[in-house]
Amino acid sequence: MQVKHLLLIAILALTAACSSKEVVDENLSEVELYQQAQTDLDNNSYTSATSKLKALESRYPFGRYADQAQLELIYANYKNAEPEAAKSAAERFIRLHPQHPNVDYAYYLKGLTSFDQDVGILARFLPLDMTKRDPGAARDSYNEFAQLTSRFPNSRYAPDAKQRMIYLRNLLAAYEIHVADYYLTRQAYVAAANRGRYVVENFQETPSVGDGLAVMTEAYQRLHLDDLAATSLETLKLNYPNHPSLVDGQFQPSVAEADNRSWLSKATLGLIESRPPLPPGETRANQDVQKQFQDAKDAIPNDLKPKDADGDVIEEEEHEAAGNNEDRSWFSYMTFGVFD
Repeated sequence: MQVKHLLLIAILALTAACSSKEVVDENLSEVELYQQAQTDLDNNSYTSATSKLKALESRYPFGRYADQAQLELIYANYKNAEPEAAKSAAERFIRLHPQHPNVDYAYYLKGLTSFDQDVGILARFLPLDMTKRDPGAARDSYNEFAQLTSRFPNSRYAPDAKQRMIYLRNLLAAYEIHVADYYLTRQAYVAAANRGRYVVENFQETPSVGDGLAVMTEAYQRLHLDDLAATSLETLKLNYPNHPSLVDGQFQPSVAEADNRSWLSKATLGLIESRPPLPPGETRANQDVQKQFQDAKDAIPNDLKPKDADGDVIEEEEHEAAGNNEDRSWFSYMTFGVFD
């Protein structure tokens, strides 16, 4: 049934796109245009209503229905699945009529347009996880509803806007957790910890705060930052004792520790280790630099190396010890060894 619905919607969309633009009778009066537009809105003929409302606004810009036509044009574009046109009409009304008694309706429709912008045809019929999609429209909708509730706290649309803001805030927090989990799987532990901390600091009272603490604990453990990991874990246990990451009071990482061994080491079950595991705080890049330095030092010819009185090459440890035991002159002390 879902496939049939999708095909039907696609056919209707193509038919509507290919249909010719309606021509509005030029002899219609302001009242007649407004009444016909109202009839089209009642019959869900939003394309026809949009044409008549635009004609009414352009022909009678100072008429008695001009302001109302601009408001209803926002609604018609919103219902006609034209979000950009609806936002543009709302912003234009707000700019032209900032003190209008119904300007709060323009703010509300603007936020509602962004709220529904991500819910396309597929999202209506397929079980898509909205927390894993681009949060741009959700963030815009939250900010627009926030403008409405701050400027018009007593508006009739404020209660619904506040409820939608709660949903959007939970959605944005869950999106941040998905990104943090992705960073954990990619071993980007610093980025994962930052995302988790961002959720804890900016999305209090959302269900994702516990997940943010769990991400921070896991990331800090991977980074061997034991103090930070212990603090995050203690906060998690204190505030979310039933979190899924806590099993019998013990923290269970969500991502298994990555196996960075070479394919030869894995194939031989560790009998042939190409490179030893890294100690805490050490990096492969640091080891490579040290190896390059040692190779370059070993490549120095013996003729250029320091020698003792018998002509034998002095090892580096002996040379350093001898240099440390040499008596320095008073001039060397006064110049801090600059002229040694």
